[in-house]
Amino acid sequence: MSDTIRIAIAEDSAILRDGLAQLLAGRGFDVTDAVGDPEALRDAVGRALPDVAVIDIRMPPTFTDEGLRLAIELRRDHPHLGILLFSQYIETRYAADLLADGAAGIGYLLKDRVADVSDFVEALVRVASGGTALDPEVITQLMAASRRRDSLSGMSKREREVLALMAEGRSNAAIATALVISEGAVEKHVTSIFTKLDLPVSQLDHRRVLAVLRFLDS
Repeated sequence: MSDTIRIAIAEDSAILRDGLAQLLAGRGFDVTDAVGDPEALRDAVGRALPDVAVIDIRMPPTFTDEGLRLAIELRRDHPHLGILLFSQYIETRYAADLLADGAAGIGYLLKDRVADVSDFVEALVRVASGGTALDPEVITQLMAASRRRDSLSGMSKREREVLALMAEGRSNAAIATALVISEGAVEKHVTSIFTKLDLPVSQLDHRRVLAVLRFLDS
């Protein structure tokens, strides 16, 4: 990598934590810290100021949602910090709050569904660059947990499919390949999505990210 991405890892399993640290270091990342509890990660981020924090959701002391709540706190205190939640579990209680803060650079991947190391590395680079990387199952459960669907009611089935793939972090070209349609058709659907979500062109906002956040919050 031309610009080394600095990573902090919070994972309570020592074997997985050390393995992940060695894997990322071997791929050219700078692993600033690899810790086993939320307090240690909070200190590490404040000291080393990494680009991305890779966080397990269930950590000491209660092994419920400490990691997710810490992620929200870290993004509040360090707005430019990328967050990649990496867990076996989907916790919807606070995930929508993390994704609805209006900022890019968020990922949520499920350990059991990452089949290739290159996919994980690609997601990590995407988050570090201000993009999103969300497992489709995470998206599905967040949608199921949500009560408000009004903002999506006017969309066609194809537009919903395009928006769901956008939420996974895919480019227009990748969406076109997945849906077996032309890239031009994808661009038309994306434009229509922006219109229906009332997201005009703006120099200050990233409409693609805002559309995904609206999708998750709907």
